[in-house]
Amino acid sequence: MSADNKSSVSDSVQKHKDFLFPAVTMYYQEPLALERGEGMHVWDEQGNKYLDCFGGVLTTSVGHAHPHVTDAIIDQVKKIAHTSTLYANRPQSELAAKLAEIAPGRLEKSFFTNSGTEADETATQAAKLYTGRQEIITLRHSYSGRSAAAQSAGGHKSWKVLPTQVPGYYHAPAPYCYRCPFKLTYPECDLACAKDMKELIETATSGNIAAFMAEPILGVGGYITPPKEYFKEAVAIIRQYGGVFIADEVQTGWGRTGGKWFGIEQWDVEPEIITSAKGMANGSPIGWTIATPEVAAAVPTLTFSTFGGNPVTSRAAIATIEVIEQENLLENAKIVGEHLRQGLMGLAEKYDVIGDVRGMGLMQALELVKDRKTKEPNPQAVLKVFEETKKRNVLIGKGGLYGNCIRIGPPLVASKDDMDELVTALDESLATI
Repeated sequence: MSADNKSSVSDSVQKHKDFLFPAVTMYYQEPLALERGEGMHVWDEQGNKYLDCFGGVLTTSVGHAHPHVTDAIIDQVKKIAHTSTLYANRPQSELAAKLAEIAPGRLEKSFFTNSGTEADETATQAAKLYTGRQEIITLRHSYSGRSAAAQSAGGHKSWKVLPTQVPGYYHAPAPYCYRCPFKLTYPECDLACAKDMKELIETATSGNIAAFMAEPILGVGGYITPPKEYFKEAVAIIRQYGGVFIADEVQTGWGRTGGKWFGIEQWDVEPEIITSAKGMANGSPIGWTIATPEVAAAVPTLTFSTFGGNPVTSRAAIATIEVIEQENLLENAKIVGEHLRQGLMGLAEKYDVIGDVRGMGLMQALELVKDRKTKEPNPQAVLKVFEETKKRNVLIGKGGLYGNCIRIGPPLVASKDDMDELVTALDESLATI
């Protein structure tokens, strides 16, 4: 059934508009109310079927209603659904042990919360306690969540609902090669964006840095992908000034970038702390912070997260990791991601509205512009493509500071055929501009 066959506003959409904050916005001129999902597909309340190429914002990592994850959740709910962290529970303990096994470097001690926002807050607090310092470096175009501190950390005005609320965050230039803030070209730039970290520290801070927190690929920023040497250079500078490195893997974790568990492994740098959430439990709410033993030991013993380490979400996370291993999804994300990239590059050769193609694995983006020479952002084209791909029963995401980036982040179970269907829908949609 075509998505255009039924266009009446569903009861769920109407109640959403009537009773939720207006800030809880929805995609599309006629928003969708999704009712069920299976694998790569979702269905709305009218019965229309869509290929999901955004995965609940890179969260449905192993596909909708995956039987192994679903069965684990149901089994755990029948046993015990909540204990609090004042008691040990087997799912939390087993999850923590597994994470210590797969996390890079010396990361060993986990703290569980409910979201990426909380995970990042836990990480920055731990870094401050460990170093005895207060100042944090983040990146422009970054996103850390919706709390007061997370919005202060973020480098993206669209997500700052109030002026800076928490002091001590300083924003370094993003490694945004397509829109280089120094008007240079890689590799002749000599990593000016990374080396500017030194001047930022010496001119805008006290010089006593607690941490550098950054996404290996900037998700909300439009999948800004750094040069391969960027993190080695930037992290070396941070450590020179006594800070630790926090890798924000909320979007890049769990094989998303292909071939590795975590995005930072693509850049061959070992962080002192990693945070994640989203795809970790295939849609169950979870947040995770893992640190080296010495960093974790700096956090006072009296701390609490009511729902952190919940046995149900912990079981969901264990099951999700098991599916990634059993179905070899790290490698699938790499192979299918390369196939997708080839398709997107073909579109870039065909349509001048595409200014840049970037990303890694099953985390790929198109940046749309009005003119390739001036690189003037073209958010209107993104909105047009959104409506057109919806007509073709394909769902995509968007982002970027200017709203001009199409973000693609399907479940890791995506096949080459699925990505061919996506590319065809994008091709037909771009042809309407």
